[in-house]
Amino acid sequence: MRMNAPNYQIFSQLHPDCIAIRTAVFVQEQGFSQEFDEIDARANHVLVYDEGIAAATGRLYALSEDTYCIGRVAVLASHRGKHLGAIVVQALETYAREYGAQRIVLSAQCRAAAFYEKLGYTRTDDYHMDEFCPHVTMQKTLAGGKEFDYVSGT
Repeated sequence: MRMNAPNYQIFSQLHPDCIAIRTAVFVQEQGFSQEFDEIDARANHVLVYDEGIAAATGRLYALSEDTYCIGRVAVLASHRGKHLGAIVVQALETYAREYGAQRIVLSAQCRAAAFYEKLGYTRTDDYHMDEFCPHVTMQKTLAGGKEFDYVSGT
């Protein structure tokens, strides 16, 4: 049983804890070398805390007035299995809705596509490589309907 439920904050700049998580997951664990880019400067970044520890992150940026992109979703290995990735995505979707987003797109590592499908995303026909890793573009329509809480299942 967890003592404190995970909570999050959204930042308009890349927070040092977001850098640390992405470096641990994407650079050290998965071997990516081009993790940080110019998009970080214009994105909003979520940081999820698990029992007071910065444990997960992701970023969100506008592609157009009604379409936003989620990316760089990462959870520290020591905190996996606690639905923190779903909290990252849900927090970014909520934030995007507040700014008029009707659609979210993302580029998922193919091995993580099933995770995003559970969150309501569908695969497109766009398969591509990011560095050495196969990815698929996925999308989700946000307009209308009650928001589903992926953490509590309600």
